[in-house]
Amino acid sequence: MNQQRKIITTIIIAFLFFSYGCHSQQLTNSKLTDLKKAIAADKYPNIDGIVVSKNNKILIEEYFNGFKKNSQHDTRSSFKSVTSILAGIAIDQGLFHINDNLDKFFPEWKNDDRGKITVKNLLEMKSGLQCEGFFDIGPDCESEMWDTKDWIGFILDIPLRHQPGLNWAYTSVEPMLVGELIARTSESTIMDFAKEYLFEPLKIEQYKWTISPKGRGMSAGSFFMRPLDMIKISQLVNNKGTWDGKKIVSKEWIEKSTLCQIDVEMSFVRFSRTRNAKYTTAKYGYFWYREKLQYGDIKTEVLFASGNGGQYMMVLKDYDAEIVFTGSNYGNWRGKLPFKILLKYLIPILENEQ
Repeated sequence: MNQQRKIITTIIIAFLFFSYGCHSQQLTNSKLTDLKKAIAADKYPNIDGIVVSKNNKILIEEYFNGFKKNSQHDTRSSFKSVTSILAGIAIDQGLFHINDNLDKFFPEWKNDDRGKITVKNLLEMKSGLQCEGFFDIGPDCESEMWDTKDWIGFILDIPLRHQPGLNWAYTSVEPMLVGELIARTSESTIMDFAKEYLFEPLKIEQYKWTISPKGRGMSAGSFFMRPLDMIKISQLVNNKGTWDGKKIVSKEWIEKSTLCQIDVEMSFVRFSRTRNAKYTTAKYGYFWYREKLQYGDIKTEVLFASGNGGQYMMVLKDYDAEIVFTGSNYGNWRGKLPFKILLKYLIPILENEQ
């Protein structure tokens, strides 16, 4: 009799799990269908790709506007966060240290106040150089750099606006200098360094660098790669620098670079125009952002890389999940629409998959 009860109990439990699994899948499919319909109806224009992974497995993979699985998308400034990882790998190798002054590596700045800029100042965008590209204070410096034949030479001629380490000012010159620092100390190129120590270990093979007239890789953006490879970067960060059981970059670096304690005085959620979402300022780390997400019952935090047009590599630690967006909303507020999609569709899907 007891044996019969055990068998019946086992059958009931199995049935309940099966029923829950079916119901959960139906809810996920329903939310995803609603999202795809909304994108098709142009409610969220110029969203080119969405990839979601959970527990290191792809949960959602969708492409729009002619983009496909193997399309390489311009990552824009979200690539700055990849440069942060490359800096961590270089520091792990002892090529330089976080508090080193740049005059140690840039003789162009010997006996110059700019030589007192530290590696940390670059990574936090607190160099003090006279550039700013976030609040239209200007000069932008990146567009001017593109018009020269010597990008690094142009950057090394930029004067100080104020003392290093004082204020946060978003620009592309700092990650360009980090890329040059890695190249000089590794006696390589940023392209070869990234290939050997990051891309090959992660099996990232399809990509395209933007190269300066003097042959330097653009380490501040304009790097083309597949969303499926962008998600690998998010997974690497979520896994504290480990990939397939191998350490790519130290756990200490991932934790330090993504701590994000600098107020940027701007909320990505606010600019997404999500009705009834509560917003607070995003915070900045070493080329990474964090922002609290508060919408209805959702109370969590997202770590992310951000690029013009709607390029995002996200980590949602509370859900053990990673999300990538690519888009073509260049130069306008719609580049923040992925945060609205995140709150209204993707986090509910992730909660349903718990």
